Amino acid sequence: MDTSSLFSRDYVTARGRFREAAADLDWESLSYPIGACGPSGEELTIDVTAGGSSGTNPVLVVSTGMHGVEGFFGSAVQLALLREWAGRKDALPAVRLVLLHGLNPFGFAWRRRFNEENVDLNRNLLLEGEPFRGSPEKYAELDKLLNPKRPPARWEPVTFKLLTAIARFGMPALKQTVASGQYDFPQGLFYGGNRPSRTSEVLAAQLGHWLGDSRQVLHLDFHTGLGAWATWKLLIDYPLTEGQRQRLSRSFGPDAFEENDPNKIAFTIRGSFGRWCVSRVRDRDYLYAAAEFGTYKPIQVLAGLRAENQAHHWGRPGDGSTERAKQQLVELFCPRSEAWRTRVLDHSRRLVSQAIDGLVGKAEQ
Repeated sequence: MDTSSLFSRDYVTARGRFREAAADLDWESLSYPIGACGPSGEELTIDVTAGGSSGTNPVLVVSTGMHGVEGFFGSAVQLALLREWAGRKDALPAVRLVLLHGLNPFGFAWRRRFNEENVDLNRNLLLEGEPFRGSPEKYAELDKLLNPKRPPARWEPVTFKLLTAIARFGMPALKQTVASGQYDFPQGLFYGGNRPSRTSEVLAAQLGHWLGDSRQVLHLDFHTGLGAWATWKLLIDYPLTEGQRQRLSRSFGPDAFEENDPNKIAFTIRGSFGRWCVSRVRDRDYLYAAAEFGTYKPIQVLAGLRAENQAHHWGRPGDGSTERAKQQLVELFCPRSEAWRTRVLDHSRRLVSQAIDGLVGKAEQ
C-alpha cells in the first residue's frame, strides 16, 4: 500500500475519502454537523461508519481527530483500514467495526488542536456533577509564558523560556500542571471549556447506537505528539481491573500499555475521553486505550502549540506568522517524513489487527 497516498492535504479531502471508502464497503455512514464552518465556508461534521458483524458480537471502535490537527494522521489510519477491509469484505472477522472520523472537525479544518471555542475536547468530557472550573495550582503563574497576548515572532527564545520553567518546576510537575486541563483561562492552552461541547453532545446521544447490542467493546483512540519518534504506547486514563490488564497484555504485550504516571508518557487529566466512555456504558465490558504515537520532543510540541495559539488569538489570518505557526503545528503532529508515516501506519494496522484477534478470541472463550 502506497503510504503517501493515504495522507490527505486538508479536512475536506480527508472527509471525502473516508466517506468514499465506507461506501465502497456498503457500510452505514452517518454525519453530525457541529454548527461551524471551515476556511472555505464548508460544513464541518463528525463522520461515522460502521459495518462487519452485528447483533451481540464484539465491537471494535477506532476513533480519530479528537485533537483536530491529529486528524491528518488518524484519517490516514482509517483510510488504510477501510481500503484493506474492502479488499476482503467477504472474509471480515465476526466483529462489528465502528470508525469515528474527525471528532474535532473544526481543529482539523483550521489546523488547530482545539475546537471553535478554544476547547481541548479531551479535557471537556467531564463526568456528571464535575464542575467546569478550576485549574492546576501553578497554571496561573505559567499562563503569561504559555499564552503571550501578541502574534508569534519568527525569532523568540521560547525554548530557553520553557527550559527555565522545566528547571524551576521539574518536567513531571510541569507536564501535569500545563497539560492536565484548566477551566479558568479561555484563551489559554489545554482549556476544558465552560460547558459540554458539541462533540460531547454527539457522543452522549449516539454512543449507544453506534455500539449496537454488543456487550463487549474495545476502543482504540488514535493520537500523536507524545513519546519517542515513530514509537507507540497505549495510554489508559481510568482504573483498570486485573482482568483488563491481562487482556491488554495478551492482545498487545505486557509493555504495550501505560497507566497514568507523569514520570512516563501518560499523566492524569480531567475530562478525558476514556474515563468518560467507560462511565457512560457501565452495562458493557468497555476497554478503552489511547494509541499514542511519538513525533517531536515535548518542548518542541509545546512551543508549537504556544505559537499556533498566539496566531489564532492575536494574529491575522493569512499573515506569514500565522501560516508558519499552522504549518509547523501540522508537522509536529503529522510529520512529513515518509519513514515516520510508513512506520506509524504499519504499527497502527498491526494494533487494529491485534485488537480484532483479541476480541474474537475473547468471544470464543
